[in-house]
Amino acid sequence: MSCILHIETSTDICSVAVSEDAQVIYEQENREGHNHATHLAPFVEEAIRFAENHAIPLDAVAVSSGPGSYTGLRIGVSTAKGVAYGKGIPLIEVPTLKLLCVPVLLYHEEIEEDALICPMIDARRMEVYACVYDRALRPQRGDADVPANYRGVQPEIVGPDSYSEFLDRGIVYFFGNGAEKCKKVLTHPNARFIDGIVPLAKDMSPLAEMAHVRRQFVDTAYFEPFYLKEFQATVSKRLL
Repeated sequence: MSCILHIETSTDICSVAVSEDAQVIYEQENREGHNHATHLAPFVEEAIRFAENHAIPLDAVAVSSGPGSYTGLRIGVSTAKGVAYGKGIPLIEVPTLKLLCVPVLLYHEEIEEDALICPMIDARRMEVYACVYDRALRPQRGDADVPANYRGVQPEIVGPDSYSEFLDRGIVYFFGNGAEKCKKVLTHPNARFIDGIVPLAKDMSPLAEMAHVRRQFVDTAYFEPFYLKEFQATVSKRLL
């Protein structure tokens, strides 16, 4: 049995959930904008109190690690690390792009078995953070001769020919807050769009539970969200 506290702050939605054996037993969210500093701490306190009142000890903390809002990720990860330290429990990283795929895979039965899925998080102008996955959440690369584990998370400028290497081969579903601005650009007949998909703490439970079973924890002391990893990589390249 496992009880996991989930924290999601990568976009303008602040949400917290508690799951027991991958079943969500508590959830709370705020969609009023970037007020995470105000709402997250009370949400976490209430979630922990809920677990304690039901005599369910927390076994881990899961946090959405980005990409996403610089400030939101910083607040979410800092809070998650504080709970992990204070409770003496492990920390689980849930990549936000994979998190976005969870409601699509669970609740959209119309998606074809051989279709690819592409979560998108808004960056700037016509840029998005995106990754193309198959239904098993394996990252894909356009070149069919290369093993399907290459195309990772990267900021991309979306144009008419973006993702053509995938779209020419079959249907690709795009979703997330970055997909909306791509609708007028990605006009390939195999491009499909799913509206209303946002990252929420309650959808973290399948990925977090799997990580917990496999004991795939991150080092609480040194863990950093996506935005900081990307920044450090950029600086390193410039110094070389």
